[in-house]
Amino acid sequence: MKELNKYSKRLTQDETQPAAQAMLYAVGLTDEDMKKPQVGIASTGYDGNPCNMHLNKLAAQIKEKVNLNGQVGLIFNTIGVSDGISMGTPGMRYSLPSRDIIADSIEVVMNAQSYDALVTVVGCDKNMPGAIMAMLRLNRPSLMVYGGTIASGKYKGRKLNIVSAFEALGQKIAGQITETEYKEIIKASIPGAGACGGMYTANTMASSIEAMGFALPYNSSLPAENPHKDNESERISLAIKNLLELDLKPLDIISKKSIENAITLVNALGGSTNAVLHYLAIAHAAGIDFTLEDFQRVSDRTPLLADLKPSGEYLMEDVHSVGGTPAVMKYLLEKGLLHGDCLTVTGKTLAENLEHVKAITFE
Repeated sequence: MKELNKYSKRLTQDETQPAAQAMLYAVGLTDEDMKKPQVGIASTGYDGNPCNMHLNKLAAQIKEKVNLNGQVGLIFNTIGVSDGISMGTPGMRYSLPSRDIIADSIEVVMNAQSYDALVTVVGCDKNMPGAIMAMLRLNRPSLMVYGGTIASGKYKGRKLNIVSAFEALGQKIAGQITETEYKEIIKASIPGAGACGGMYTANTMASSIEAMGFALPYNSSLPAENPHKDNESERISLAIKNLLELDLKPLDIISKKSIENAITLVNALGGSTNAVLHYLAIAHAAGIDFTLEDFQRVSDRTPLLADLKPSGEYLMEDVHSVGGTPAVMKYLLEKGLLHGDCLTVTGKTLAENLEHVKAITFE
């Protein structure tokens, strides 16, 4: 039987670590808990960004289920930068560097605290690649949880998203709308929690990371405020337990083929070109040779399937309504465009995950 607490036992089972054990008792661990594997739950939740404002609640739900399933969940936090808020200001200079701070800070806590497994709860552009980079460096059983896309706003029967706020400024300057209408559109563009609704970097990275095998099926397309989002915590707790029992680690899952799967999905959904920056960094963290020529090769063979914002008409919530990311992936798999034999965080291959999924149709 595999040893599930092979990192945390350094602190919990070693009699030369009495101070560490005293501190763990102080945070509420019992004698029984000291024998269990410890799961670090890294949340990028913070109040100042709709992409992230619900993530601490989601992390707490995951912790509750992790504890019920025989592990010890321990939440810690890391930073985030909202591109939507910082855009057009000097604050944007901090966006890309935040990715590496996120990766570094997760790595620091996991190593310093000797946690056995990692769940990252993420929601904005640089959160996701930062989380994956940390997982690859640590190489302990890990999975990523995306907080979900935002719901569309509404104004006078019109569907809104974050781009609507930018467009409203142009309409006001052109005299097409009044100052009052301009303000009302801004107030209605983003109705609550979740990442920007189109195929911006957050949804691009979330969906492609699911295709790469590091998130559970449907996680990337299920909207943040969908009633079923709260039910994900049970699936997540069972998945991380399974990863621990299998001792299935990120470097067992990632490969050049799985990165190709991710880039195929980016191209099929018309995703953000920021994916190039992030997947080059992810490949580097994994020690995999993946270059710009590989991006071009995958792009050349992949059809554009979606008409998503910012250049198109639809949002990620619309992808969810027609079967979600797995339905898109099943279509690509059936067309021979995905490597179905790649392992995923379910412990199964991509093809096995999609076995009972109905492919998206274009009728």
